Amino acid sequence: MKLKEITRLLDAEVISDSAAPDADIEMVYSSDLMSDVLFFAPADCILITSLTHPHVIRTAEITRINTIIFVQNKKPDSETVELAKKKNIHLLVTPLSKFAACGRLYLNGIRDCFEK
Repeated sequence: MKLKEITRLLDAEVISDSAAPDADIEMVYSSDLMSDVLFFAPADCILITSLTHPHVIRTAEITRINTIIFVQNKKPDSETVELAKKKNIHLLVTPLSKFAACGRLYLNGIRDCFEK
């Protein structure tokens, strides 16, 4: 699925536009435990989280995740946004809960990193 389709599907607002809207996305990983993200999340997946602090950007950089979706209209502060821009990480904010966002993506063909 194209990133622009995901943005529309989740009624998301683009906060940091660092990714190509036509980028193909196949997998998503959802967690608020950055230690789990470091261990389980594959590169080039989307991260869905409710955490908005700069540690999320640092974790995404280490794991080579280039798109983060913040749920429940939680918007990152300017420090987090600037760090994401510097690291070329795309940020979206959706009004949906984590459960609803993951559900919509799953119903539209996006799989989690544990499915092959």
